[in-house]
Amino acid sequence: MERNLSPRRRAYDLAMRSLVWLSALLTCALLVFLIGYIFYRGFPGVTRDFLSGTSSYIKDTIGILPNILNTLYIILFAMAIVLPLGVGAAIYLTEYAANRRVVELIEFATETLTGIPSIIFGLVGMLFFVQKMDLQAGVLAGSLTLVVMILPTIVRTTQESLKTVPQSYREGALALGAGKWRMVRTVVLPNAVDGIVTGCILAVGRIVGESAALLYTAGFGLVLNDFLTALHSSSATLTVALYVYANDRGRTDVAFSIASVLMLLTLVINLTAALTGRKLKKNGGTQ
Repeated sequence: MERNLSPRRRAYDLAMRSLVWLSALLTCALLVFLIGYIFYRGFPGVTRDFLSGTSSYIKDTIGILPNILNTLYIILFAMAIVLPLGVGAAIYLTEYAANRRVVELIEFATETLTGIPSIIFGLVGMLFFVQKMDLQAGVLAGSLTLVVMILPTIVRTTQESLKTVPQSYREGALALGAGKWRMVRTVVLPNAVDGIVTGCILAVGRIVGESAALLYTAGFGLVLNDFLTALHSSSATLTVALYVYANDRGRTDVAFSIASVLMLLTLVINLTAALTGRKLKKNGGTQ
């Protein structure tokens, strides 16, 4: 086919192909540069005492163990609430809802919510959860705020994943005598698990990287607390601690070290979620 193209067309195709490759190389180079620079500046400061210790003004020591635990607390608490709500809502809207106008209205609302800046969610969370509901700034108020923020992402990604399952799969399961819920549980969900896991990864990534909303709802506390105490005590996550050390205390070296830990934590979470999704899909396909 290329032999029949005119010289002008060949030159145009070559130029477009070169631009695509150049864009891809620049993107990869920028990503490698950012990751490499962050690790170059921050990884030397990631020591055992830095990871397992706590910060103290008296001893002039810095440790991020409380911030790591607070981040994990918020991830687990928020996902435990938002995952059943988001996946359940997506299943209902895709498989059960009969009024298409209501479904379209809800889809429009969720798409609109995904574009709202996180600082607005933080202000609303502070006004509603902290002031109106009298919850103290901590993991509980921060997690509930993040639930509201990431729920639209879970709903929309799960919906789109469910829509990719061929209709013939549903019809075949129903023709074999399976009920509606059994069809959804054994046929639709196993084939849509990749999209659901992708939505979870996006949600966890937004939780890990979120700071604006948590500044108003989770607080700045750098004290080591257990889970029950952290629910209603000021508890800074890794991103909030990064902001505190970089902005308030002027410790950019500590900020880069926290950024390195954040990147490693995100990588571990994403790999774990991807492996879990593969295992779930494999088990679902063998049923």
